Amino acid sequence: MKVITNILISVLSFAISYGIAHLTGSVIVKNAVLLAYVIHWIAYIPAYVFQTEKFYDLTGSVTYLSVVWFVFLSTYQSISLNFGNLILVLLISIWTIRLGLFLFMRIHKAGEDKRFRTIKTSASQFFMTFTISGLWVTLCSMCALVAISSPEGLVMNALTYVGIILFIIGFGIEIVADNQKTAFRSIEANKDSFITSGLWSKSRHPNYFGEVLLWFAIAVISFSSLEGLQLITLISPVFTYILLVYVSGVRMLEDMNDKKWADNEQYKSYKKNTPMLFPKL
Repeated sequence: MKVITNILISVLSFAISYGIAHLTGSVIVKNAVLLAYVIHWIAYIPAYVFQTEKFYDLTGSVTYLSVVWFVFLSTYQSISLNFGNLILVLLISIWTIRLGLFLFMRIHKAGEDKRFRTIKTSASQFFMTFTISGLWVTLCSMCALVAISSPEGLVMNALTYVGIILFIIGFGIEIVADNQKTAFRSIEANKDSFITSGLWSKSRHPNYFGEVLLWFAIAVISFSSLEGLQLITLISPVFTYILLVYVSGVRMLEDMNDKKWADNEQYKSYKKNTPMLFPKL
């Protein structure tokens, strides 16, 4: 029964992404979605054979880079160089490379990602996980892909610059939060403690807040280039929020922390007085 469920979820994940891509009316975007899933499905094969999750996050990063540059280069000949397109591609590429390397180095140092201990032993569940990663990449980047592939390319206006500023803020928050937690964990005395300093005193998950904010910024940057049914691709930041808060990320970390520090009064106080995601001013 679990095998059938995993397969159905995989099929549904692909259907959602490709269905939205079809509604945009862009052949280039549809091809980009196919490319994203093919990369994930190919990467799944050696990952399952060798029972390793070490290249899971890296696969997502390679896919982000592949789809945004595929769309950029596919439209380059028809609309020549659009600086808005180039800026948007570079923003996504910089975020992708930074996060991909950070996650890869973290799991390489830790030796494993505990979330995958039971997942990677099941062929169907591991395949579903890789397929959902394809859904993550395509839905998050869809509005940007449509904007880049639009007839005139990305429209540059005041809203675009607001989006760029928001992206820089969100990106900065994510980097600072990750670096603060890495520095905290590097101290042996903090091995069994939780971080409450820096940005982590304002939010229990400031790195995820930064990620939600920067994908909201990508939607803002792309907005003026979308029309009609293409506006459905603005689901990107909503999907990012739902994925991080209710599926992976925040939910899983909160569950682990609640179990680990169930009897810790300091943790209870921190959780009670510190917002889960959106920082207190």
